[in-house]
Amino acid sequence: MDEEYDVIVLGTGLKECILSGLLSVDGLKVLHMDRNDYYGGESTSLNLIQLWKKFRGDDKPPAELGPSRDYNVDMMPKFIMANGALVRVLIHTDVTKYLYFKAVDGSFVFNKGKVHKVPATDMEALKSPLMGLFEKRRARKFFIFVQDYVENDPKTHDGLDLTRVTTRELIAKYGLDDNTIDFIGHALALQRDDRYLNEPAIDTVKRMKLYAESLARFQGGSPYIYPLYGLGELPQAFARLSAVYGGTYMLNKPECKVEFDAEGKVVGVTSEGETAKCKKVVCDPSYLPNKTRKVGKVARAIAIMSHPIPNTNDSHSVQIILPQKQLGRRSDMYVFCCSYTHNVAPKGKFIAFVSTEAETDNPQTELKAGIDLLGPVDEMFFDIYDRYEPVNEPSLDNCFISTSYDGTTHFESTVTDVLNMYTMITGKVLDLNVDLNAASAAEE
Repeated sequence: MDEEYDVIVLGTGLKECILSGLLSVDGLKVLHMDRNDYYGGESTSLNLIQLWKKFRGDDKPPAELGPSRDYNVDMMPKFIMANGALVRVLIHTDVTKYLYFKAVDGSFVFNKGKVHKVPATDMEALKSPLMGLFEKRRARKFFIFVQDYVENDPKTHDGLDLTRVTTRELIAKYGLDDNTIDFIGHALALQRDDRYLNEPAIDTVKRMKLYAESLARFQGGSPYIYPLYGLGELPQAFARLSAVYGGTYMLNKPECKVEFDAEGKVVGVTSEGETAKCKKVVCDPSYLPNKTRKVGKVARAIAIMSHPIPNTNDSHSVQIILPQKQLGRRSDMYVFCCSYTHNVAPKGKFIAFVSTEAETDNPQTELKAGIDLLGPVDEMFFDIYDRYEPVNEPSLDNCFISTSYDGTTHFESTVTDVLNMYTMITGKVLDLNVDLNAASAAEE
């Protein structure tokens, strides 16, 4: 271990593994360590026995749930936008050859107490029970504007500069009501609260286009894909990739103490009495707690069920977004469901998550709106975890710390963090212009 590396990465969470893969592909010498004896850190995937140990201590899971090894329960479940940044990163690093994806069946939104399919195109808008007849026509016009919008072709801009016009102003031009704005902003553009309404509309329009293009990609019922056997496959795929490029992985390394020089710059990492030298450290917040601050907490429920979520067209994999306004909350709630069709549970079993940014200390009560959508459950676990973000100045100490995972059930915010960190570490922007067809394994 007494060697010198360009970068030492601590923790094998998803963000750290993606960065370690990107940096290895760039030709940097990378050492990747984790204090745990398993991959994934906070974003690991657990079998049934591990799940019980985490939430129920010494109890044993009931036999009727099926074999433990048939479960891959992701601790940070997030669907992947088919044309989104994560897929582009996976293709850029060629890690797609280690993974098989499958389309996700359904994308739904909670509105006035009911669950509805999210309409993503002008044709779907006309069919959607979310809107009355006149509102459908107005929405259809807005969807057509978004579909036809091309950033560098002013003819498609309708005389509007979307880098200046706010989302609120753009939507007002089409006369859409609050109800419509709610599902467009939160279920299509995947905004997490209502601040976007006062920000430039270009971001929301691009997000809507990404949703529609991702939806068209696999002709499925949603714009999302998910790896067979769950997200636990991703860190391991990146570990393989890193090894191909000469990176070194070490699990089960206790302590992992980051060492600094007199000026506070990182010089290496010590574990079991040996120090590996390095110029930069990349890690999750748990490895450098004194350089982070708590910024919130996520409440979540994990359910094992024997049926799909009601009112989702029997979808075996589905996301339901419950916009904050519908619940009288400050942040959205998310329901995620996956099943044996993605090989994350034995045949006939479904795993559902309900998550949100916690506003109280009582997840049972706080998550009720989402839990009520699930129907009968076989088992239910509750959990609250703290979210941290870095407060250090990486240009001074060469420590690059990721932000904790949020409560969203899709990957967009996670990848943004990774790409920003990549730019801070390397000083360059990752080129994500790739041939999206390279991830065609996704179809089956």
